[in-house]
Amino acid sequence: MRIVLIGPPGAGKGTQARILADLLSVPAISSGDLFRAEIGRGTEIGDLVRRHTEAGELVPDELTTAVVTRRLGEPDAADGFLLDGFPRTVRQAELLSEALAESGTALDAVIALDMPDEEIVQRLTGRRMCPACGTTVHAVFSPPRVADRCDGCAGPLLRRADDTEETVVRRLTVYGEQTVPLLRWYANRGLLSHVDATGTVPEVFGRMRSALAAVTV
Repeated sequence: MRIVLIGPPGAGKGTQARILADLLSVPAISSGDLFRAEIGRGTEIGDLVRRHTEAGELVPDELTTAVVTRRLGEPDAADGFLLDGFPRTVRQAELLSEALAESGTALDAVIALDMPDEEIVQRLTGRRMCPACGTTVHAVFSPPRVADRCDGCAGPLLRRADDTEETVVRRLTVYGEQTVPLLRWYANRGLLSHVDATGTVPEVFGRMRSALAAVTV
């Protein structure tokens, strides 16, 4: 299957993408991961991406799509893939559709994870990370045994700079501006299914499986 998974920051999209990709035996492909790999390898594309991000600019749609579609051409994606975080705009969706059509394929489904903004803010502002070992906890939902200390290495737990309430609200605003038109675009093509992203990871995954079963009958 060829699937796009869309969701706001904090909705658990990355976790669900990995689980679903494993179930379907297809690669989970994240544009952010691809960008970081290009930057890490010091490629020309990585340099272009870095320049845009350091300037606080969005990576151009054409460049983003070129990076993703090149990854889709690799052998492990020949029989299917799960796109996580791409496309983000209608223009990217149009370019992806054109690229897939050129290879004689098309998307099977688009799943949108839905979650109220208030819950997203609570989820993200409560996250704490240990910079020493990478452990992540939540001040409310999964608090450490000792306040502000990592259960694994006893190092200090810190809040990421992009997890402040002001930053989270701004990210949600950008997501809404970009994604509402994108969701309409996919809905008009009969590809979109909405899934409630509240609840436990297994609960949300069960809803995703049901949504996919409904569109692949």
